[in-house]
Amino acid sequence: MFSSVNPYTQKKIKTYRADSQTVIERKLKQADRAFADWSALSLAERTGYLRKVGEYLTANKQRYGELMTAEMGKTLKEAIAEVEKCAATCTFYADHAEVFLADQIIETEAAKSFITYQPLGPVLAIMPWNFPFWQVMRFAIPGLIAGNVGLLKHAPNVFGCALAIEEAFQSCGVPTGVFQSLLIGVPPVEGLLNDKRVKAVTLTGSGRAGASVASIAGSQIKKSVLELGGSDALIVLADADLEKAAEVAVKSRMQNAGQSCIAAKRFIVEKSVKKQFTERVLDQINQIKQGDPMNDATTMGPMARLDLADAIERQCRESVAKGAKLLTGGQRDGCNVAPMLLDKVKPGMAAFDEETFGPLAVIIEAKDETDATRLANQSDFGLGSALWTQDVAKADRLARQIQAGSVFINGLMRSDARVPFGGIKTSGFGRELSEVGIKEFVNVKTVWVEKT
Repeated sequence: MFSSVNPYTQKKIKTYRADSQTVIERKLKQADRAFADWSALSLAERTGYLRKVGEYLTANKQRYGELMTAEMGKTLKEAIAEVEKCAATCTFYADHAEVFLADQIIETEAAKSFITYQPLGPVLAIMPWNFPFWQVMRFAIPGLIAGNVGLLKHAPNVFGCALAIEEAFQSCGVPTGVFQSLLIGVPPVEGLLNDKRVKAVTLTGSGRAGASVASIAGSQIKKSVLELGGSDALIVLADADLEKAAEVAVKSRMQNAGQSCIAAKRFIVEKSVKKQFTERVLDQINQIKQGDPMNDATTMGPMARLDLADAIERQCRESVAKGAKLLTGGQRDGCNVAPMLLDKVKPGMAAFDEETFGPLAVIIEAKDETDATRLANQSDFGLGSALWTQDVAKADRLARQIQAGSVFINGLMRSDARVPFGGIKTSGFGRELSEVGIKEFVNVKTVWVEKT
């Protein structure tokens, strides 16, 4: 049995019975059968279904937003915006899939030679709770349009969202078996990965989970895409617009109560402007309004679970014990953790070395731009990053030196359907979104027609 619990009130929302092995087998058979028919549809037919899904999400954004807020605590405004982003991504892929998946003619000595992109089959998606709709849909939308079918293993605390996503597809007439939610914990996952009917896997989660899944998938020679979190650096150089940089830095770090893989987690600031930047960050943090996430006046809700709040407290406490200075925050009531700012953070501290998944921002002093880049790269992670400077030539040069899957200059680091999303180092491999993402789970097939 699994339960969803409202993190703000700590009241149980609903209890779910885990899928039995019989139910899992039934869903696998449905996925296998559905793939044959779904992949045989024309691309126009599949995009038509997904366009309807986008319209359905828009029509139901309030209901789905309230469900997300109840299950994992993000503010209702953030939750509704998440549903809207999913809907917009449906439209984006419906509009561009024909170009993305078109045969590519290759000029050779053959009579004709080209690349064609064909789906693989059922893909297992193992997804986290922090963006319960977006994490799923950024895989499902391009994956289904490409002709694959999806099997979702969602986090147990958001099983209501998992079933709601399945409902959205079903309500739009997407054939049975094309998208299914598996209400399971961790133990059955290995069996699914070893099953020949499952052709690939995508996971967003911890490094430990990613290593385990990749190992099993590798042993079965199955394609995998891993997004394993980050410790994103936000570099602030001396010539930056400090007011704007501080505003965006705090928004990036504290949105979704800090529970984002691409949140700006390490503020690396040139020494000459550190004092001014820190003052502006403190001012922005003091404007955050905590409370009931259903209330429009609330700008930061609770963390999703008690164990997550425990973890962020530990990371702060251990960092202070090694010399960091807590400038504000840290008070706690259950899952409600007051946003924190740590100064004097250095390598070797938990707040520098580990992924901090909660409302904890840190200030790291850099001597100059070279030192700032070194500190940014002094991490096992390499997902996203941000760079603040008014020197465009310098920004271009430094962006190429930063070891990360993305660098956003003078703006908020975010995922966007139009550009690839993913990381390097222990942040994972493979890409989601854009033309690159839709081609992760296809057979890139060469066809060569010899001259006669």
